[in-house]
Amino acid sequence: MRVVIAEDSSILRDGLVQLLELRGVEVAAAVADASALLAAVAEHRPDAAVVDIRLPPTQTDEGLRAAVEIRRTAPGTGVLIFSQYVETKYAAQLIGDGGAGVGYLLKERVVDIGEFVNALERVAAGGTALDPEVVAQLFGASRRAAALDALTPRERDVLGLMAEGRTNHAIATSFGVSERAVEKHIANIFTKLDLPPSDSGHRRVLAVLRYLDRSVSP
Repeated sequence: MRVVIAEDSSILRDGLVQLLELRGVEVAAAVADASALLAAVAEHRPDAAVVDIRLPPTQTDEGLRAAVEIRRTAPGTGVLIFSQYVETKYAAQLIGDGGAGVGYLLKERVVDIGEFVNALERVAAGGTALDPEVVAQLFGASRRAAALDALTPRERDVLGLMAEGRTNHAIATSFGVSERAVEKHIANIFTKLDLPPSDSGHRRVLAVLRYLDRSVSP
């Protein structure tokens, strides 16, 4: 797996490069701003890009806007947002564009490099890796937030694991229940959110994200 990294903190950028390379990931480029990120993706055509949201010069949303551009110009490149913040303005556009290979993780909630690499591999392979907090905040920004309120606490938990790209088996193992019970929760989620069910992992997540995309569209 080949990746490029966009992170303006040199300490975090260098540390991430070293940790990924120790895990056998080839880092084709590690840059500090959005324009260099776009150039690196065009040059190296990596499997995935790891992108911080707040990059120079304004430290606002340059990284996220660059990620949206990558999805448009290099759809074969997975994009993993890795940030301290949840930015809803462009996140719904990035995540809900109908394509696979998108992730959004919060830095303070990633405590294991192995889990991070697994998430990156899923994104590079066309799957999804979304922090449940990101999904919750996107739903909170939605005009259909009331639909999420209709979910039970367990259904919310299941939705969070679905958003991470977990399979039914993995969700069942996490909760210590049967896969049949998980299937029932997922059926209820799709019914309450008025979303068509789907059989495979990331497609289920994309259905939820399309709902988000429709709900934040003008």
